[in-house]
Amino acid sequence: MKKILITRRLLKASEEKASKIFDANINDNDELYSQSKLIELSQGCDAILTSLTEKMDEDTINKLPDTIKVISNFAVGFGNIDLEAAKKKGIAVTNTPDVLTDATAEIAMLLILGAARRAPEGIEHAKNSDWKWSADFLIGKQLTGARLGILGMGRIGRAVAKLSRPFGMEIHYHNRSKLTPELEEGATYHENIKSLFSVSDILAINCPATKETVNIINKETLEYFPTGAIITNSARGDMIDDEAMLDALDRRKIYAVGLDVYKGEPNLNSGYLKHKSAFILPHLGSSTKQTRTAMGDLAVENIDEFFKTGNCKNKVN
Repeated sequence: MKKILITRRLLKASEEKASKIFDANINDNDELYSQSKLIELSQGCDAILTSLTEKMDEDTINKLPDTIKVISNFAVGFGNIDLEAAKKKGIAVTNTPDVLTDATAEIAMLLILGAARRAPEGIEHAKNSDWKWSADFLIGKQLTGARLGILGMGRIGRAVAKLSRPFGMEIHYHNRSKLTPELEEGATYHENIKSLFSVSDILAINCPATKETVNIINKETLEYFPTGAIITNSARGDMIDDEAMLDALDRRKIYAVGLDVYKGEPNLNSGYLKHKSAFILPHLGSSTKQTRTAMGDLAVENIDEFFKTGNCKNKVN
């Protein structure tokens, strides 16, 4: 029986699944392992099931025992893992795509609605019981007829588009390549971000974090947007230059932001905490029982598939 290290707690059903298939070392206290502790616990293991909280950089990977053949990431993203270092050491890296598409798209819609309808201010008034009705009280932006720009029209981006259509939104997108008409479903393709941003009353960021997309929302590109646009991000925090965004909010160039991801999370830029036009969530994208169970099961199945076949359909390196 193969032995695996599970670095963080999974939901019960997924841990039970792992224990039936493998000799599973489960992190009962759900502590964040130091590099030295992770390396110590990985001795004698054949695979590691990690989460985004584990930074599997080149140094960590090089110190792993040679018995480790798979790192299965409990996430669709894998920015926490040095893929090239893993490849050089002969370690396959896998992720959990598809199963979190709908849950993440739902959070993207929540961010759009919360930012557009001034939810942070409304929550404060409701908590303080201090509001008085008037015709212009907390006037927000309506989604009907708004132009929604989607940056990254992959699985999640297309799911966001699907959820947006019943609101009467006009869908625009930029992607590495133009989709087929069947996948576009009437959405308008833009060849570059300047073209997309210039027509985006609302932008939903759904692209992966790459060298090309880090700080793609910055002082220069923020000026491409119509004045009073809304920007939401349910992908990765690295996409936004926080200081430039906060300045744009202060100048009212940008009407509001809806954020579920941040640079350096959970230590997000304190400016967002103080800003009435920032609707912020603590990275809840995949946080439903159904989705987290499916992610845990798939992370376990990825390891099982690799050892049974020598490969895995969700291998990313």
